[in-house]
Amino acid sequence: MPDFTAKDVQNLRQGAGVGIMDAKNALVETGGDYHRAFEILREKGLAKVAKRADREASEGTIGHYIHYQNERAVMGVLVELACETDFVAKSEEFKTVADDIAMHVSWSAPRWITRDDVAEEAVEAERSVIAKQAQNDAKPEQVIPKIVEGRIESFFSDNVLYEQVFVNKEMFDGTVGDLVNQLASKMGENIRVRRVFRVAIGEGG
Repeated sequence: MPDFTAKDVQNLRQGAGVGIMDAKNALVETGGDYHRAFEILREKGLAKVAKRADREASEGTIGHYIHYQNERAVMGVLVELACETDFVAKSEEFKTVADDIAMHVSWSAPRWITRDDVAEEAVEAERSVIAKQAQNDAKPEQVIPKIVEGRIESFFSDNVLYEQVFVNKEMFDGTVGDLVNQLASKMGENIRVRRVFRVAIGEGG
């Protein structure tokens, strides 16, 4: 007798964005351990996503979100979510994810999309600020490098879209990068956020 039910298979299939047989095989492999099965599928999915990363993504859609306050629009976000085919670009799930990311951006105001977009000069400037703060706090010299590395990770998670935890955990529990990779794994295409535009009343120069 298997240590899982058809409902477990369905939940795993939806959660990991894979086919029924992949979900079932993962549960068989893990003796019904949902969390371990999810990790296995996620690792396999990320590997496939990495292989697809060089494929051209010339299709896509524009996700959008407008925030209203006192019956007037005070913030607007556009997100270009790219994929490989028109078929995926027109799917409701793809368009919904694009809008969800736009909603997230309205709250998080990322400065960059991925770590690769962050200039080394910006990282080094942040390292310098963190080190000086640690010195001013009279932290021991030998622990300052560890403090810097830890806070640099926080710098990325605060400012890089793919590193940010998605704002609505009830909708998706993970980072925006995880959300994009899950969609890419499910759709079998190279999917990525290409551009983000955010405009808010009272912000900017």
